[in-house]
Amino acid sequence: MINKKSKLPIYQQIQNEIKKDIDNAKWSVHEAIPAERQLAELFNVSRMTVRQAIQALVDDGVLYRRIGSGTYVSEEKVTENMDAVTSFTNLMLKQGKTPSSHIVSFSMKPVTRQEAKALELDEDDDVLRIERIRYGDSTPILFETAAIPMNIASKLTRDELTNSLFQTVSDKFHLTIGDAQQTMEAVAVSEKIAPLLEVPLGTPVMRLRQTTALSDGTLFEYVDSQYVGSRFKFSTRIHGG
Repeated sequence: MINKKSKLPIYQQIQNEIKKDIDNAKWSVHEAIPAERQLAELFNVSRMTVRQAIQALVDDGVLYRRIGSGTYVSEEKVTENMDAVTSFTNLMLKQGKTPSSHIVSFSMKPVTRQEAKALELDEDDDVLRIERIRYGDSTPILFETAAIPMNIASKLTRDELTNSLFQTVSDKFHLTIGDAQQTMEAVAVSEKIAPLLEVPLGTPVMRLRQTTALSDGTLFEYVDSQYVGSRFKFSTRIHGG
C-alpha cells in the first residue's frame, strides 16, 4: 500500500500498486478498473493524485480510456524483434494472435519521389500501391502503404500480394528475404488514419519506413507503416564493439 514517508512520489506508488494488481490478474484484459473516486478512497489520496497515476499508466500503454465509459486494462503489446526481417502474418502467429487485413485501396499509381528513391526506380515508373489496416485478434495494430515495383507485382495475383507477401515471394520465386533498411520516427496520427486505427486524432504512433530486398539484391517492397504506440513495441539487441 501507500507509504507517505517513502521518497517515491505517491502517484508512482499508486502506479506500481495498479500494475501489480494487473500482473496478478485482479482485472482481466479490457476490464474496467475502479473509478477515480473509488481509487482515491482506497489509497486515501486526492482524485488529482489518482488521475496523475492513471494518466502515466495510459501513457505507458498499460491502460486505455474510453470517453464517457471508464479506464480499461490494455492487451500486452505486440513485440517485433528488429534483429531480423519478418512478415506481419508470422509475427502475429508467433505471439498467438490471429492476423487479418482490410484493404483500403489497391491500384497502380505513378511512383512518388520517396518510393522512387527507396526502390531505385525512375520518376516516370508506376508501382502497385496497397493501403491496408493490419489486425491482431481483430484489434487494429497498424496502417500501412506498400509500394511494389511493377516488374514484381505483374507476376503475382491480388491474393498473393495481399496475403503474406514474404511467403508468396519465397514460394513463387524461390528466393529468400534479404536485407531491409528501416527508419523510425514518432508522429501524431493524421485525420485520415485515426478512424481507421480506432484512435483519437493526434494519438502518438510510430512511423516505420522500410525498404526490403530479396536475397539476390532485388528491391521488391517499400512500406510506410504507422503503428499504434499503445498496442505495439519494437525490440532489438545491440552488440558491443
